[in-house]
Amino acid sequence: MTAVKKVAIAGCGAASMAAAIPLAEAGVSVDVYELKPELSALGSGITLQGNALRALGRLGVWEEVAAEGYPFEGLTLRGPGPDAAIIAELPEVKTGGPDFPACMGMYRPDLARILVARAESLGVRIHFDTKITGVRETESGVLVEAGGAPAGEFDLLIGADGLHSTVRELIGIEIQPEHTGMGIWRAFVPRPAEVTQSQLYYGGPAYIAGYTPTGEDTMYAFLVEDAQDRFGVGPEEAAEIMKGIAAAYGGPWNEIRATLSEASRINYTWFTSHIIDGPWNRGRIVVIGDAAHSCPPTVAQGAAQALEDGIVLADLLVGADAVDQDLWDAFHARRAPRARAVVEASVQLGRWQLEHNRDADAAGLIFGVAQQMALPA
Repeated sequence: MTAVKKVAIAGCGAASMAAAIPLAEAGVSVDVYELKPELSALGSGITLQGNALRALGRLGVWEEVAAEGYPFEGLTLRGPGPDAAIIAELPEVKTGGPDFPACMGMYRPDLARILVARAESLGVRIHFDTKITGVRETESGVLVEAGGAPAGEFDLLIGADGLHSTVRELIGIEIQPEHTGMGIWRAFVPRPAEVTQSQLYYGGPAYIAGYTPTGEDTMYAFLVEDAQDRFGVGPEEAAEIMKGIAAAYGGPWNEIRATLSEASRINYTWFTSHIIDGPWNRGRIVVIGDAAHSCPPTVAQGAAQALEDGIVLADLLVGADAVDQDLWDAFHARRAPRARAVVEASVQLGRWQLEHNRDADAAGLIFGVAQQMALPA
């Protein structure tokens, strides 16, 4: 017997689908309310660490993900300049265990499509262009309002609606993501043949200049700079800005610069960070994923933590008889310290770069987090 029979979820990202899929597998009725009118076909790449791949295996989509993505082992740190000198080769940490690659890069919209298709195949109902606008707890559940109209009563509401979560606001959790002082350019480009793993360049005009392969012919490249107002920049100008910043980097960047154009799906965002200090739930309403915690992508654990949040919550709900304090205590004990470790490490890496701390052990911190993530969530 599961603790819930009928669940509502806000958002249809990684955390949402990671909760929806195992709940639906257990026979729970799941309704997902997504603000956007449809799944976005736009986006750049995503780096999935081994523990994210293990989570995707648990969700029954590993074979499809493996067919779409680009698996690789290890991480190389390089310096600026025409010779792109190798600073460190980080040892391989298979955070997902021996059955999965250490890492995989893939096109972000492909991952979203695979997860949504899996959820829908299990009977999950996804209501696009519909925002949760009100919640009210009853003695036995949660009355949910969507798009300004009653959507029904549910045993539980999961807020997996991202950084600027409406559900988080509706339940009175006032924390908001804070800018860390960095901004990132991302572009989707052809993969040079020599790029077979993620590589990060530290120093030069960018804090980090890196790239990750996402397929046999594709990869995404990124440049991290001081946060500034780049949001009105058009595609052609964006390509020229990236080329200018990347001129300081050799190796595969020479080929990347030559292929950057207005067709490279370039986007720009600021890094943010937050984590809820205390319980992530208020009664039968809980927030997970980016709604509960966010961090710069400096250790590439954002997607992994979102997936783990959803799976752990769903497994606890399926294995319990009631939504009670014991369940919430178990959930927070498994998720809050792990998410906090990732957030703090990610922020620390960025802080060292903003301070131009040449003595900082970035490689050691990245490797240390990987060792922690190798333990099951």
